[in-house]
Amino acid sequence: MFISNAYAQTAGAADPGLMGNLTTFAPLVLMFVVMYFLMIRPQQKRQKELKSMMDALAKGDEVITVGGMLGRVTKVTDTYVNIEVAAGTEVVVQKNAVTALLPKGTLKSL
Repeated sequence: MFISNAYAQTAGAADPGLMGNLTTFAPLVLMFVVMYFLMIRPQQKRQKELKSMMDALAKGDEVITVGGMLGRVTKVTDTYVNIEVAAGTEVVVQKNAVTALLPKGTLKSL
């Protein structure tokens, strides 16, 4: 009357096994794959293009520097580039400071 009946617990759910673990980590793996194709791969491609552009710099090329200076390349060494920014005015910059190569004839005033 005052004591309630004791019942055995029901059996727990079966171990999900490999498929359970796979579905748990699938969103994480999918996010990594999406991040790779949207962020990492384009950045690596851009770095490769920039490196090949720096290696191909030659005298007479018209360039833009990181600081926004436009000029014509007058001398190229392993690490430095001399850029003529005005008639008779040359600036020495590091090669990695060159960000873009302009089409020939863009700078007519030099």
